[in-house]
Amino acid sequence: MTPLLHPFLVNDPFGDPGVYVELKFDRRGLLFDLGDLHALPPRKILRLSDIFVSHMHIDHFIGFDQVLRTLVGREQVVRICGPTGIIEAVGQRLAGYTWNLTERFTTDLVFEVTEVCAAQSAKTAKYRLKNRFHREHGGEIPLSDGTVLEDARLRVRAAVLDHGTPCLAYALEETAHVNVWKSRLADLGLPVGPWLRDLKDAVLRGLPDDSEIRVVSPQPDGRGDGRGDRLLPLGMLKERVLEIVPGQKIAYVVDAAFTEENRARIVALARNADILFIEASFAAADSVRAADRKHLTTVQAGTLGRLAGARRLEPFHFSPRYAGAAARLRREVAEAFAGRGEVPAAPQGRAAS
Repeated sequence: MTPLLHPFLVNDPFGDPGVYVELKFDRRGLLFDLGDLHALPPRKILRLSDIFVSHMHIDHFIGFDQVLRTLVGREQVVRICGPTGIIEAVGQRLAGYTWNLTERFTTDLVFEVTEVCAAQSAKTAKYRLKNRFHREHGGEIPLSDGTVLEDARLRVRAAVLDHGTPCLAYALEETAHVNVWKSRLADLGLPVGPWLRDLKDAVLRGLPDDSEIRVVSPQPDGRGDGRGDRLLPLGMLKERVLEIVPGQKIAYVVDAAFTEENRARIVALARNADILFIEASFAAADSVRAADRKHLTTVQAGTLGRLAGARRLEPFHFSPRYAGAAARLRREVAEAFAGRGEVPAAPQGRAAS
């Protein structure tokens, strides 16, 4: 299976947290958290369609200005999701600048902000460059199972965790994954080309089998002229050249106290994730300090990954106090993930809802 989702850490595990997810073939990017983004090339920022903020501590939100600076002057809509207070936080950052020349712009930059109040409800607002980024009120919207984004290809769910302030964890899932068998295309005399994207989209959108798909026959210059195009039924193409399989799942968890309710929410959200990006801020020996700071230890992170049945764990957000000891932290996480090593103390208390 050729993966659609290509995630990577924006910084090294000791830097500000953030995960960028590229969508293969889509020229689209999703970003989880807005820490220091200087390591992220502008071309990747220009591809952002959605940003998911865990909370507004400075190491998770300082990068908003870099996104803003890169996108001003572009025709673009960026959706931002975050916890209680994100609408005001975005508005305050925008209000810190003077926008008296916005009428000269021929393009409009729009931020559509969703503020998750609980797993079942959110409210929305919009900020547009051509309106000098004055707040345009939206309304309250219901959430189904914490779903904050859903389109033909992707779904993103959020869970509210306790970090002394509401902090969101996220799970990104493909609705399904459509594989194309190139050997079967060749058997039918069909070309490889951009038309396959339309075919995949038709499947993911659930179009009826009698829908017609235009098979574009490219010319030597790589473009179609329409003369050799064919119309084929979607149902036949699904049966003959496609394989539909479960899609990828990526989970993102940062800044969470090791409480019983947080544990339950993290395990449920990250269940069977292909990759779980999870903070491991403190070594196992420093569990008291971790509890005081409402962060996870290495062993707690590894244990949560194992309980969730994640296939792969990517620990990050290491405290600078362990500079030079990354191998030790990773080893502690790996041992707990494998069910070896120290067993973490039972979670204490309940998280705020």
